[in-house]
Amino acid sequence: MRKVAKKAKKVPAKAKKVVKAKVVAKPKKNEAALLKQHLAKVRRESNAKIKGLGSKVKSQEEEIERLKANLEKKAKELEKKKKDLSQLENESSFKIEALKLQVKKISEGLGKKEEGLQAKETELNRMKNEIEYKNKQLAAKDMEMGTFKKTTEGEIFQLEAKVKELEGKIGEPSITS
Repeated sequence: MRKVAKKAKKVPAKAKKVVKAKVVAKPKKNEAALLKQHLAKVRRESNAKIKGLGSKVKSQEEEIERLKANLEKKAKELEKKKKDLSQLENESSFKIEALKLQVKKISEGLGKKEEGLQAKETELNRMKNEIEYKNKQLAAKDMEMGTFKKTTEGEIFQLEAKVKELEGKIGEPSITS
């Protein structure tokens, strides 16, 4: 529904302009109701979005708190692991030093035993050489004794033969068998 405004005054003859009628829109009752409904709908949607965003923010805050607590827990665990590692390193270094001392003592002991062993080997070699020399001397003496025995047996045989010859001349029995 349009309301027509008053008709325009007649303009002097010079300019014959026709003034058109102005249309003034009268707000409709339906439009106001629709606007109110639309406003209520927008408010409901906004409130729903605000609640949804609020719950998202709340859940994200809870997640952040959970992650912070987890981070603090992990930081404490890391500190404990660092302390344990430091203690383990200290214990290991003490053990390493103790083992180094043991190795040094054992090495010194082995050095002394090796020196003793070398001295015994030297003594053994000296004795082997002495035994070898004595064996050679003994073999030479054995050969000399063998030669002497043959010579002596030969002389005994000759003497016995002379004794038999002389006994045969004298006619007396011999004392030797």
